[in-house]
Amino acid sequence: MPELVFFSGTMDCGKSTLALQIVHNRTSRGLQAVIFTKDDRAGEGKLSSRLGLVTDAVEVVDGMDLYAHLVGLISRGGRVDYAVVDEAQFLAPDQIDQLARAVDELDLDVYAFGITTDFRTRLFPGSQRLIELADRIEALQVEALCWCGVRATHNARTVGGVMVVEGAQVVVGDVDRTSAEVGYEVLCRRHHRRRMTSATAGAGALSPDVLPVVQG
Repeated sequence: MPELVFFSGTMDCGKSTLALQIVHNRTSRGLQAVIFTKDDRAGEGKLSSRLGLVTDAVEVVDGMDLYAHLVGLISRGGRVDYAVVDEAQFLAPDQIDQLARAVDELDLDVYAFGITTDFRTRLFPGSQRLIELADRIEALQVEALCWCGVRATHNARTVGGVMVVEGAQVVVGDVDRTSAEVGYEVLCRRHHRRRMTSATAGAGALSPDVLPVVQG
């Protein structure tokens, strides 16, 4: 049976690399995909990985009906065997519903890739809807690490290396930006709570979570 599968993880988990690998493997077996993406780091209409691999994709815009797009391709004689969606967290909830409809009514497998929570540890609306609707949720097995060496579970937004917790939910940045720009860093929960990035880790200030020393 066709499935809607959500591959989720943190920003450094290799989700785009896995998306490209799925496309490569199925293309080599003669299957044809429609690839959707939104706000990829490589620019509009691109799906890219940190390994430098890039392929063309359909850029999802606000208000776009993904189900209607797929139906249009098929009705014009195009072949669609499955769909891949990268940066799925940026999609609107109704667009996730449209992907689920494509699975149920067009008998297509849909593989969605995205991060679950934003820099404030809040669910992205698209990711929340995927969690609600997906036939299967897969945690990506590439383990991202915090600067301290512990498994990273949270995404932090930084400006000048300093973590920020206010601002719009979606601001396109990257983990490879210079310290003066808006960037992102994966952290463990402890250091996300303490707002301690790799740049500020050596600042020497005690975390407010440190217990006071009681002198006898």
